[in-house]
Amino acid sequence: MNEQQKLKYSEMIKAEAKRLGFLFCGISKAEFLEEEASRLEKWLRNDYQGEMAYMNNHFDKRLDPRLLVDGAKSVISIALNYYTDAKQNDESAPKISKYAYGTDYHFVIKDKLKSLHHFIEENIGAVSGRAFVDSAPVLDKAWAKKGGLGWVGKNANIINNKSGSFFFLGELIVDMELAYDVPFSTDHCGTCTRCIDACPTEAIVSPYVVDGSKCISYLTIELKEEIPHSFKNKMDNWMFGCDVCQNVCPWNRFSVIHQEEAFNPHPDLLEMSKRDWEEITEEVFGKVFKKSAVKRTKIAGLKRNITFIKTVE
Repeated sequence: MNEQQKLKYSEMIKAEAKRLGFLFCGISKAEFLEEEASRLEKWLRNDYQGEMAYMNNHFDKRLDPRLLVDGAKSVISIALNYYTDAKQNDESAPKISKYAYGTDYHFVIKDKLKSLHHFIEENIGAVSGRAFVDSAPVLDKAWAKKGGLGWVGKNANIINNKSGSFFFLGELIVDMELAYDVPFSTDHCGTCTRCIDACPTEAIVSPYVVDGSKCISYLTIELKEEIPHSFKNKMDNWMFGCDVCQNVCPWNRFSVIHQEEAFNPHPDLLEMSKRDWEEITEEVFGKVFKKSAVKRTKIAGLKRNITFIKTVE
């Protein structure tokens, strides 16, 4: 395939990605992530993964997509906007991260990536590939940066200078050569330290490095044991996830409200009062979070979080 064909097919893929509702689409060569190897090794050595034992697995696969997909040539990175200005009505109620308001993003993005793969096969030819959404050993942020979607901010999130950071990432790794985008090389964080200063648990231990075991999202979702007493009065009333470092980021003034119907919250979610949350039943939990990412923590986990942040010392 010549360069002109690669460019033509890449443009077709990006146009279809946009039609499917993706905010961004960038393409990079499937190769070993040399730059990330030492960073990942150091991060793991510092035990910043906490009890996320799976982060210790498949080290080589995390760094080389060719070990995940036979004959992989290209990584198609996408971003899907989830920003909303909708807020919980009771300001004293335990808080839930914006990303978990609606349908679990894993399902939404996976379906869109499968549609994109189907489009490629129908319009370009037989192309083998796999879709990945935050559930396999893929370094999403590294590929997003290589694909030109944004830079890695001091809070370790991908930030785009036109759209902020309230978006999900995913990949379609294919065995087809395409035209590759220029990696996002400019760091627009400058001297700003708002995310570091605002983190309630001081999880951003240095610029660009997050101690996952201190992150409120980890404590309220990934951690299966009791939340350590040392975090008492530091949870900023978050019961599932946390948006603090994104809320204070100046680049998120450019965020626009998403157009993805699946991400709209259940009608009852924003209406629930502090008392409603504290007295939540299995029935209400099942109704409000029927297709939500919140189901990951189960009602027992959510109640644990609510009890922990309710008890002030």
